[in-house]
Amino acid sequence: MSFQGFPILSGEESVLREGQLFDHDEEQEWAAMQRAGCALAKAVVRDFAELGAFPAAAKILVIAGKGHNGGDALIAAQTLLAQFPSASADVLMVFGDRALRPLARRAYQALLHAARHRVVLVSHPFASKTYDLSLDGLFGFQFRPPATPAVIELAERINALPIRFRASVDLPSAGIIRADFTYATGIAKQALMGNPATGRARFLDLGFLSGDEPGNERVLTPRVLAPLAALRPSQSDKRTFGHVFILGGSRRYPGAVLMSVLAALRSGVGLVTAFVPETLAASFAARAPEAMWVGWPETPEGNLALEGQGLWKAHLKRATAIVIGPGIGREAETLALVADLVKTAPVPVLLDADALQAEIVRQAKTRLVVTPHAGEFARIAQGAEEKTFVAETGATLVLKGPVTSVVSAAMRHSTADAPPRDAPSTGAVTTHYAFSGGPVLARGGSGDLLAGLIGGLLAQTPADPLLAACRGVVWHGLAADLLAQTHGQAAVQITQLLDFLPRALRESADVP
Repeated sequence: MSFQGFPILSGEESVLREGQLFDHDEEQEWAAMQRAGCALAKAVVRDFAELGAFPAAAKILVIAGKGHNGGDALIAAQTLLAQFPSASADVLMVFGDRALRPLARRAYQALLHAARHRVVLVSHPFASKTYDLSLDGLFGFQFRPPATPAVIELAERINALPIRFRASVDLPSAGIIRADFTYATGIAKQALMGNPATGRARFLDLGFLSGDEPGNERVLTPRVLAPLAALRPSQSDKRTFGHVFILGGSRRYPGAVLMSVLAALRSGVGLVTAFVPETLAASFAARAPEAMWVGWPETPEGNLALEGQGLWKAHLKRATAIVIGPGIGREAETLALVADLVKTAPVPVLLDADALQAEIVRQAKTRLVVTPHAGEFARIAQGAEEKTFVAETGATLVLKGPVTSVVSAAMRHSTADAPPRDAPSTGAVTTHYAFSGGPVLARGGSGDLLAGLIGGLLAQTPADPLLAACRGVVWHGLAADLLAQTHGQAAVQITQLLDFLPRALRESADVP
């Protein structure tokens, strides 16, 4: 991979990094605080779109502590009030305005100077008031628990308020103030990961990190997609961009493989060949004529039969990557077929859905990408933790969930034509987290689209499964965000996500 994302740092590492960046220079820290506040305001308006347009007369509650997180929240409020002249803000100074540290005080004074007549300093949250947005800047990553009983009681009152959109700066304060979104400003902290109070995590790149820093836990950003948005070589043809084979479908689950094919067709891959039960091929060809559809012999139950292996071998030399599993079912004959195809595959294979069986994964000889949700991972891992599973199998693991992770280990060989699945090299297992995407993806077919998208990308970079997986996860998530921001989370079809892939890709080109 060229760009491997930004490292996720501990609190101590974050303090050290910020010290190196600013050298305790107050003006540099102030400039960084302004960048953070402005980026926070922009991100809140973007994410609020999942509820509808940000209200012109928004009622904002700012929850400010003593330090930089409070300053970030105050500057975000100032930015929003400047953008929305009819909006207003209540500012709750949890420890009083006299307790503010110099930069937080400066941020509060800047807010008053910019919009004094629309800012009210309140001493407690009013149960009778409703807010469109809360900005939680109470505690930062240097907070050491426990919070005092008075602060805990205040947090409970804030949590009970009718607030449409709850945003936290860097971390949900002490884990006691609820957040719908938490925005990591400049550096993603380890305490953000797995915190149930976080809501949906977002990373705001403020230029604090280059991406070249070491670290085995990393957060992905749209920057990983930028090369895909560049101009392609002028002397290209369809073979230049790879050929993905997709094997799947059954009489019981016909739609899954079609969705995977539709996603692969949007991945930029040059050629897509789909092998499906012969009774489905004609209707699918009418739906997606850009793919080459090959009818596969069926079992009496309507699943893929072993006798199709000769058909597969006749085409196989043209593939640069293979996807197996969407809609394939669990009939014993079909799973035996899959096991044999995976053991003999000369190119990288992505396994999804019912093809995710422990014996299939562990007998594979080629480079493998597996895309399970939590239940499927338990089935193939057989009790192993994520990093142990990757170290044992050499697979690139895409573990789907509220925050999807890509877990991978460096391999000894990197031959594109016939990549073996070897034991990991001395390189450590690395986890990349994708913060894009959200509840709009919590519907049937989402994983089928992701499998097809990663498969198409894998066919373009068969020597680098990690790159294909990271790009696919980020692209899929960004398109999901755009879908939710345009149509909301509820009244959508998952295939509408495909129409937002072009915009997501083009917007990634604007990421510095």
